Amino acid sequence: MIETTATAKHFLGLPVAKFLREYWQKKPLLIRQAFPNYQAPLTPEDLAGLACEEAALSRLVIHDRKKDSWTLRNGPFAEKEFPKLGKKDWTLLVQDMDKWDRDVRALLAHFHFLPAWRVDDIMISFAAPGGSVGPHVDQYDVFLLQAQGHRRWQIDTHPDAPRGFRPDVELKLLQRFTPSHEWVLGPGDMLYLPPGVPHHGEAVDACMTFSVGMRAPSQAELIVDLAEELAGALPDEARYTDPGLETVDDPFEIDAAALARVDVALAAWQKMTPAQKSDWFGRYITRYRSSGEITAAAKTPDLAAVATALAKGGTLLRHPFVRSAWARQGKQARLFVNGESFAMGLASAKLLASRDQVDEASFAHLDDDARAALEMLLQRGHYQLQRPRKPRR
Repeated sequence: MIETTATAKHFLGLPVAKFLREYWQKKPLLIRQAFPNYQAPLTPEDLAGLACEEAALSRLVIHDRKKDSWTLRNGPFAEKEFPKLGKKDWTLLVQDMDKWDRDVRALLAHFHFLPAWRVDDIMISFAAPGGSVGPHVDQYDVFLLQAQGHRRWQIDTHPDAPRGFRPDVELKLLQRFTPSHEWVLGPGDMLYLPPGVPHHGEAVDACMTFSVGMRAPSQAELIVDLAEELAGALPDEARYTDPGLETVDDPFEIDAAALARVDVALAAWQKMTPAQKSDWFGRYITRYRSSGEITAAAKTPDLAAVATALAKGGTLLRHPFVRSAWARQGKQARLFVNGESFAMGLASAKLLASRDQVDEASFAHLDDDARAALEMLLQRGHYQLQRPRKPRR
């Protein structure tokens, strides 16, 4: 089965456990009406307006059908550019929309059956009729939710599908693409694609698609970061050594004994405890593909002022660029926030990792270590105090 229909009980059209067992990172699944009669929380004009902002990560892909040529342009764009694009064959894409729009971010709650730290972002694309980014392959899991209009999706599920790229375009487009399945998705329909599946989406009419991307670091990225972590902790005098060296037959040979000594010199990673590995990975994964810089406020309240404001109905709002996770360490826990780690109780770590807002009730449940961490994060701009509104007279 590669196509299903959502029900009131199962928005994936099947139990989550079955989806994870049979589809996740294995094969595609089309879910009809995963979000019944979905209404996009923003308009194409809203998306275009954001694409004009310096801080937004936006792209334009334009296809010349007669020449079969593709043009990629990076934002920000000027408003006057959009009317000149014509009525077909172009696509606007804006990354990190879950950070810019709270209603878009609310979609992520539906995907909490997956580790939240696996989520990269929600990208939104608007395409004029015929608009596309061409047939390609992604190296991450993605849920493609049709939010407005209609898009035709084609995929190739053959295990030996060609994956060579065209040499004549800036985009990594497939030289050959022969679809095995084809559908037209309307508002509320959603297509799940695991990594490595060739696919091609083309707008039937003016449409918007939300792409919930679950990106994971490559093994190379993990190895490089771990090596830097270990190297930073090693003193300069920790070197390759060869005491007890015996006479060699050929001074130019790298023999088995030399390689054994190399293993000894590189054994630092083998000596890492589970807690050390957890601490490194938590810090790494919460800064992986960071959306942008978070700057500290010029002046921040202390904890006493925060407690007073919360008691009066205020709220601590977490910066949308913050990535967080937690891990057990014995009976305690570590909270990871944008590459930093903080020791605290288990309940406090769970609370701070999962909530975008901290109110009086949440604050009351935090232990002393968590409050100290929260004060530090507040000073660094990771949280902002929203004071209660004064009643009108």
